[in-house]
Amino acid sequence: MSEAYVECLVKAKGAFVFKILRALLYALCAVAFLSMVIGTGVIGVILGLALGAAGYYVGMLGDVEYEYLYIDKELSVDKILAQTRRKKVATYTMERMEIMAPIKSYRLDNYKNRQTKDIDYSIGYEDKPDKRYVFYYEGGERIIISPSEEMIKVMKNANPRKVYSD
Repeated sequence: MSEAYVECLVKAKGAFVFKILRALLYALCAVAFLSMVIGTGVIGVILGLALGAAGYYVGMLGDVEYEYLYIDKELSVDKILAQTRRKKVATYTMERMEIMAPIKSYRLDNYKNRQTKDIDYSIGYEDKPDKRYVFYYEGGERIIISPSEEMIKVMKNANPRKVYSD
């Protein structure tokens, strides 16, 4: 049996709230350090360090990438925060997948009225043309991803009756 191996890395659009919050925390950090000079002493240092650390972690949450790894009928999704921390998010076997198609495909019309849990591992916005794909997993999850053309081709060759590229 031949093994298929494809990996794809996509950068998710960071929420604008994280950018504003990070800038606000860094500004408050600078104010805390400046107040240390004026006369608050140790409290200004501790507050400045705490605000700086909070700004760093909020910045990490705003800089997210997803890596899809397809190995022999198994899709693994990893979340990469600020290009420094990697976390395995989920693993999906293609035998349990019901259907996979582009997000605006007519093939998904029969699945639209289902009560499912939406999970988004995509770029986070509608591109022109929209290259996001949706797959329904075990009837209870609707997963949105942004795979490469090569990954779609390999997945379609492995599961021709479940994967559509319209």
